[in-house]
Amino acid sequence: MIYISKRFERLIEKLKKIQNDVSSEVSEIINYFLKYFTLDYEKILWILRLENENKKEEIYKVADIVTRTLTTDFITLKGIIEFTNYCNKSCNYCGIRVQNNCIKRYRIPEEEILKIAKNGVKMGLTTIILQGGEDEYFSDETLERIIYKIHHEYKTSVSLSIGERSKEAYKRFKEAGASKVLLKHETINKKIFNEIHPDKDYEYRIELLDYLVYLGYITGSGNIIGLPGQTEKDIADDIIFMRDHRIKMIGMGPFISTHNTPLEGYPDGSADLTLNAYAATRLTIPYALMPATTALGTLKRDYQFKALRSGCNVIMVNITPDKYRKNYNIYDEKIKVEFYETAERILEEGLKLSPYTYRRILEAKRNGYSYERI
Repeated sequence: MIYISKRFERLIEKLKKIQNDVSSEVSEIINYFLKYFTLDYEKILWILRLENENKKEEIYKVADIVTRTLTTDFITLKGIIEFTNYCNKSCNYCGIRVQNNCIKRYRIPEEEILKIAKNGVKMGLTTIILQGGEDEYFSDETLERIIYKIHHEYKTSVSLSIGERSKEAYKRFKEAGASKVLLKHETINKKIFNEIHPDKDYEYRIELLDYLVYLGYITGSGNIIGLPGQTEKDIADDIIFMRDHRIKMIGMGPFISTHNTPLEGYPDGSADLTLNAYAATRLTIPYALMPATTALGTLKRDYQFKALRSGCNVIMVNITPDKYRKNYNIYDEKIKVEFYETAERILEEGLKLSPYTYRRILEAKRNGYSYERI
């Protein structure tokens, strides 16, 4: 039984209002969504396979209405600190895999991480994301201390994207103040997962995701769109998996072929299919936090902003100092999503920023963007 909230009542009104202006297929999807508050496998697959431009725009509009009505009517900016590009894993698509000897490795010192985070909060970011390879140099104790300081001293949310750590470690990080974890499953197709992860355990990845949900994290996962051998059916399975495992943050991005990896030379994933996946996911998991990913912006910069009208409600901006960032080459030609530039583009697109972020940007403008530029 679905609880009918005020927001859902407004959503019903808005979607009913546009039904006469959309195709019969999209109207049918609206009816199904309003009845079940999700989509079934066949409807997800239909959206993923959409090629007709008019129908794509219709379904993007539906997804956008759901986003603005049920989550927020503004875009949340979150700041990423890529604090280490060391990694002890061999993922076949990733440019910082342990076997890649063609990149300059770095670790940002703890005090510098804290300085970057503090500056990000001053700029107007409401979440600091600590992202890095699976690097045991940063002990659980060190990460626990960094998390505690960022959360308690700078009064901001802390999100982790650090791969597989022990269950005990993630419990400690939660107690220290981390509230979100992004641990992508990347594909629920076990055969493809094992092919791209020669030293990872499929069952443990799912078990760890479920444990993060159990601990009370706002748990994130996501898939890579366009992996070799992947089909639209696999992507539909990914979306159903995330819904059924109570994933609340969803990071979906296209595969990007990267030098010095076993998958170098494979074609990049489709930006258009990624947009379709965003819309399908929004209608399947309506309340999710869903970033318009940097990988999509790397393929097509304008599509990262188009995604904000297709179901996404977050952009992750990069506050890693350039001297480090240029070596965080998880895929080729990775763009820097800069804070002020991105915020201004969002406003130019007629979208809103979170009130706190907007106030801090106005203050920075009055001071000539006086905060330290990262």
